[in-house]
Amino acid sequence: MKKKLSWSAAAVLALLMAAPASLADAPKQGGAAVVTFNNDLTTLDPQIGYDWQNWSVIKSIFDGLMDYEPGSTVLTPDLAESYTVSDDGLTYTFILREGLKFHNGRAVTAADVKYSLERAVNPATQSPGGGYFGAIAGYDDVAGGKSTELSGVVATDDRTVAITLTRPDATFLHLMAINFGYVVPKEEIEKSGADWGKQPVGTGAFKFVEWVPGQRIVLERNKDYFRAGVPYLDKLTFEFGQDPTVAVLRLKKGEVDIVGDGIPPAQFTELVADPANKDLIAIGDQLHTGYVTMNVTIAPFDNVKVRQAVNMAINKDLVVRLINNRGVPAVQALPPAMPGYNVDNKGYAYDPEGAKKLLAEAGVADGFATEIYAMNVDPNPRIAQAIQQDLAAVGIKAEIKSLAQAEVIAAGGAGTAPMIWSGGMAWIADFPDPANFYYGILGCAGAVEGGWNWSRYCNKDLDARAEKADTLVSDAQAAERIGEWKAVFDDVLKEAPWAPIFNEKRFTYHSARLGGDPALFTDPIHIPVNYDFIYAIDAQ
Repeated sequence: MKKKLSWSAAAVLALLMAAPASLADAPKQGGAAVVTFNNDLTTLDPQIGYDWQNWSVIKSIFDGLMDYEPGSTVLTPDLAESYTVSDDGLTYTFILREGLKFHNGRAVTAADVKYSLERAVNPATQSPGGGYFGAIAGYDDVAGGKSTELSGVVATDDRTVAITLTRPDATFLHLMAINFGYVVPKEEIEKSGADWGKQPVGTGAFKFVEWVPGQRIVLERNKDYFRAGVPYLDKLTFEFGQDPTVAVLRLKKGEVDIVGDGIPPAQFTELVADPANKDLIAIGDQLHTGYVTMNVTIAPFDNVKVRQAVNMAINKDLVVRLINNRGVPAVQALPPAMPGYNVDNKGYAYDPEGAKKLLAEAGVADGFATEIYAMNVDPNPRIAQAIQQDLAAVGIKAEIKSLAQAEVIAAGGAGTAPMIWSGGMAWIADFPDPANFYYGILGCAGAVEGGWNWSRYCNKDLDARAEKADTLVSDAQAAERIGEWKAVFDDVLKEAPWAPIFNEKRFTYHSARLGGDPALFTDPIHIPVNYDFIYAIDAQ
C-alpha cells in the first residue's frame, strides 16, 4: 500500500481563523520581536543542538523533509513536496519542492539531504541524535567509523532521495521532522569549520545575521523562503543575560516581546490573575517530564536499590507546589498524554522510611555524599534545594552544582555528573511517540560521549525489545506496538535510572504587539515558540 501526501496552506489558514478576537486582524508583513533568555545558546548547528532553548532558533533557520502543521502534532511534508512508502515499509522516496534555496543562494538538492543525514550519524560530528537514524541501511558502518556514506540514502536525481531501512520503523517520518535531519550546505560547514554552529546557513524562514556571545543573536526574514507569505516578522532578536524577572518588567515597558525562560514563579500568580494579560499568556500542554538522573556507572548509583531509594525519598507534591502547581507529579518516564503511558503503574510512592531500608540493603545505611547538577535559572535552584533536603532526610548528602545550562549539558554529555536535575532542559518530546522518550535519553544509543542519556543507563535487552516494537508499522499492529512500549517503560521504572518528578504545562508571556494562534506560543512538540507564523499586530 503506497501513501502520498502534499503540504497545503489550509493549516496556516486554520490557525489564523482560530486566533483570539483581540488578535483577529489579518497578519501583516513587517515588524520585529525581541525574545529574552537568561543563558546564551550553546550552538545553532542542527545536528548538535538538542535543548528547548536551541530548538526554536534552529527551527527558524533550518528545515527538514517533514514538519508538523503549525501548533499541532500532525505530520506534513516540508522541504519535501511529497513522499511514497514501499509496500514492505522499508523504502521512503521523497520528492523535493522546486526552487528550494539555501540562504547563500545555492539550490538545495537531494545530495544535500544525503550529506546532512550522514553528517548526523558520523561520530566525528558528536551528534546526540545520530542514533535516531539507526534503522537506515549503512548506519552501523558510519557510526562505527568504517564508512562515511549511508548506503541506504540514495539521491536518484536532484529532487529525489530514496531512504532504505534495514527494518520497518514506525517512527521514521517523525525522525525526518527533527532537527538532526535538517538539511545543511556542505560547503558552508567546510568553510566555517569549528565556527559553523555560530554562523549557520540554512533554508528556513529566517536568515542568520549575527551572534554576539552573551548578548544577542539576530535573525532577519528570508525573502526567498519557499512558503509564500511567511515569516511575517522582518527581524527577530534573542537577547541573553536577561533575568526572567527583569524581562517581565521590560515586557511591560514595551522593550521585550517574549520572556523566553517562562514566567518566574514569584510573579506567576499575579501575572496570570491580571485581566490585562488575558490574551498575553498562552497556555499549552507539553509532552514533558522533569526528572533527576542517576549515573549508573558511578557508585553507589550502580546499585538499583540506591536508585529506587532516591525515587522514594523525593516529595514530588512539594516540588509541584514550588512551580505554582504548573504541572502534576510524575510517576514514570512517559508523560500522561503520551501513547504507552501506563495508568495502572503508580511508580514509587513518597516513603522516606522505605528509602532508608533500601539504602541499608544496598550497604549504605549511613548514607553517602554526592553532587546534583542543576540549571541556574529560577525555579531550578529552589527545586534542587527541595530535592537536596529530601535526600538529606534519608542520609544522602547532595551538594548542588548550580550552573549555566551549557555547563550542565556538558557535564551530562561527558558522564561526569552523578546526579542531574533536568530542570529547564527536561525532556520535551521531539515527536509524539513513546520511542522518543527512550532511545536518546534511556537507550544505549544516547549513553555515549556528548549523548543525552545522562544516567548512562544501557540495557541491550530493552533496546532489542524497543526496536522490535517499532517494526510494527501497520494500523492493525498499532495497539500491539503501544503495549510493547508500555512493557519497556514499566521495566525501565523497575531499574530506576531516573527519578521522574513532574509533568509540566507551558505558559508563555508575550507582548500585545505580537499576534497569532496561542498554540504558536506553546508548541506541543519540540519548540517552545513557532516564530515562523507569529506576527506584529502593528506592522506597517
